[in-house]
Amino acid sequence: MESLLVSTGVVALAEIGDKTQLLAFILAARFKKPLPIIAGILLATIVNHGLAGALGAWITAQVSPEVLRWVLGASFIGMAVWTLIPDKIEEEETQVAQKLGVFGATLITFFLAEMGDKTQIATVAMAAHYATPLLVVIGTTLGMLIADVPAVFVGDRLANRIPMKLVHSIAAGIFAMLGVATLLGAGSSLGF
Repeated sequence: MESLLVSTGVVALAEIGDKTQLLAFILAARFKKPLPIIAGILLATIVNHGLAGALGAWITAQVSPEVLRWVLGASFIGMAVWTLIPDKIEEEETQVAQKLGVFGATLITFFLAEMGDKTQIATVAMAAHYATPLLVVIGTTLGMLIADVPAVFVGDRLANRIPMKLVHSIAAGIFAMLGVATLLGAGSSLGF
């Protein structure tokens, strides 16, 4: 259960101000059709984070526990630093909508925007750390929805009221604590 809760919380915080949340703002403002946008976000996240969770499980099976502990610890600390760097959205990522409709555009642009994004990398790391990839994927998907669904409904009005620096600092702190705890062997009860 810890893996579900931590995954949900970390991704929800890390996603605030992330490029996929900015993409949700842009799509909502442009198309004003929240349900196909939310459905696209959900499906894209399940597929993307499902692949990331599977990769995390595979890494756990392939890498020795000692090496995995150091890689994961360093990865979480790297995620902490990356979380402090604000994302920007490329306008080309939203141009796909003109050809595929709102759902198709959201599905494709969210999937592509998440490729190599910090929340996808975090999903890989947490799936490897907790050795419960399904719960991690459920948690990271919930975290993505917690951050992005309100963005779809309230758009730019909410974005200007959220203290992004504070939210990013909290998310970075959580990633840093996970990294330090992993390096110090807190995952030893999980076999790391």
